Amino acid sequence: MTVARFKDLCVDVSSPSEMAAFWGQVIGLTAPADNPNVLVGDVPEKTIWMCKVPEPKTVKNRIHWDVWSADHQALLDRGATLLRGPDGAIDWHVLADPEGNEFCVFAPRG
Repeated sequence: MTVARFKDLCVDVSSPSEMAAFWGQVIGLTAPADNPNVLVGDVPEKTIWMCKVPEPKTVKNRIHWDVWSADHQALLDRGATLLRGPDGAIDWHVLADPEGNEFCVFAPRG
């Protein structure tokens, strides 16, 4: 029995509008003109809030993004940083967004 339904994703960041711009480009969502700190998709469950917090990121994320991309270099060109490439243990890239939040980039299947 389902006791809850996913509503939004909230991401703690130092620069909400900059991070919304980065992630909007990465995953294809847009920020409305009246609120540049939120990314809105075609259904309510795709709403992502960039929430300003005063403290910087200091430890590894407890929750992270996983994305599909055939071109991890395009993510690096947009400001991401390569933390780890495919090796004997993993076959995906581990990157960090401009504020240091880790995310994994998987090549599309098929």
